[in-house]
Amino acid sequence: MILTTFYILSAIAIVCALMVVLSKNPVHSVLYLVTCFFAFSGHYILMNAQFLAVVNIIVYAGAIMVLFLFVVMMLNLNKQNQLDKSNVARLASVIGAGALLLIIVASVKSAELDILGVTQLGELGTVQAIGKELFSTYLLPFEISSVLLFSAIVGAILLGKKEI
Repeated sequence: MILTTFYILSAIAIVCALMVVLSKNPVHSVLYLVTCFFAFSGHYILMNAQFLAVVNIIVYAGAIMVLFLFVVMMLNLNKQNQLDKSNVARLASVIGAGALLLIIVASVKSAELDILGVTQLGELGTVQAIGKELFSTYLLPFEISSVLLFSAIVGAILLGKKEI
């Protein structure tokens, strides 16, 4: 069951990633990327990392994709605005993609993949385990980052406030 779900999510992620690159419409590319991020979140859930799955959905599929969508809509990318790519640029992109594929294949061949063993880790990626580590071992850096974020919020409010 877990292996079947892994293969289905992997197929969805690969197809959506290819459609991001091959789609002519930039809005469709962004929507395919959102679907790809949801497939990645499914992989995180299979690895018993619920916190990473939720953060991936909230941050990437939510906030970052909304930003991408607004930028794509503001740029108004039409057929008239697109430039013809020369044969040199196409050859360079094919060579770069081939080199990247070789690196990925070499990395996968040298890595020891244990798909079913990852789910046996127990409480490693749960919200409770991350919270316990965050508020015990990493309490001081967590509090320092919260003060830093709070001061950034206060600074943004003061900068955005109109003079009276």
